[in-house]
Amino acid sequence: MIYLFLYPLKKYVSWLNILGYISFRSTAAALTALVIVFVFAPYLIKKLHQHKIVENIRQNGPKTHLQKSGTPTMGGLIIHCAVIIPVFLWADIKNHYIQILLITLIWTGIIGFIDDYLKVYKHYKKGLIARYKLTGQIILGLAIGLYLYFFPEFPEIKSALTIPFFKDVLIPLGIFYIFFVVLVITGSSNAVNLTDGLDGLATGLLSITTLVFAAISYITGRVDFSKYLHIIYMPGAGEITIFLSAMLGGFIGFLWYNAKPAQIFMGDTGSLTYGAVIGTIAILLKQELLLLLVGGVFVIEAISVIIQVSYYKYTAKKYGVGRRVFKMAPLHHHFELKGWDENKVVIRFWILGIIFALLSLVTFKIR
Repeated sequence: MIYLFLYPLKKYVSWLNILGYISFRSTAAALTALVIVFVFAPYLIKKLHQHKIVENIRQNGPKTHLQKSGTPTMGGLIIHCAVIIPVFLWADIKNHYIQILLITLIWTGIIGFIDDYLKVYKHYKKGLIARYKLTGQIILGLAIGLYLYFFPEFPEIKSALTIPFFKDVLIPLGIFYIFFVVLVITGSSNAVNLTDGLDGLATGLLSITTLVFAAISYITGRVDFSKYLHIIYMPGAGEITIFLSAMLGGFIGFLWYNAKPAQIFMGDTGSLTYGAVIGTIAILLKQELLLLLVGGVFVIEAISVIIQVSYYKYTAKKYGVGRRVFKMAPLHHHFELKGWDENKVVIRFWILGIIFALLSLVTFKIR
């Protein structure tokens, strides 16, 4: 609202021109998000404790996790506030990219909230039934895919797929692009959700991924930078940088309370939501395949679960007894059971996340 109300007054007050700079509004959004988390997170943690909105640790997980039982969950709520409020203050909410991202956040936030609610209050071990959760994600993906395909802002690239490491190479998917959008959003949402199993792990990795896409969105919205790096120029995409900056501020602030020993977990309210948001941003920026590299750790975690479940079912059918490839999936639990300290797992996975982030940025220069 600050941007919409004050920026038009620049002809009367010259210093308001600063609101026209994406860099200024992005910084303001990140700082606003940080302040929101630092001010309200302690209050939220206290209230969650009072209302017994706490995590119930599963008995078949690593035994070291049992001490985490009773830690407040649904911390994604404070991140949502730290994103939505700065976006309304500093971004152009008339921008259709911002509107799509807000819809994605709210829709998947509701799905994640219901999932956490059923776990905490109804004591359903698995929360929202998987098929219902997946249905909600698919509906969102279809809605976004249909909108982008039938009401494109740039018709010439509406179904195009860009290829990392190659400049000016576009692969048109036609009508199948709609289903590809569904795959990206549901896959990204669930991959981040699976990764959220150790104190600070998903929050740190989301921060790294968010920072990379903030840089990409800024470049995509500038004709000079995008031309130099052979990225598709998309006017208006720079506003996504403000959304991502608010996310980054929210994640960093939340990590203060989520680092080991965690005072609060983001829960599915947060992990499902921001996995979907990251997937949607990759789609909007036409960097869907690059998401596989930027979020490499999320991809590895998801693949480890697929391998574990598939191999277990295959061996159970063939030999009558299911066998496992990993000690436990997702992969971070495998290393825990091998004797790695939780902090070591988290920090090493963060390092991998940084490596993937750097590799993804290199793809823009090697073209």
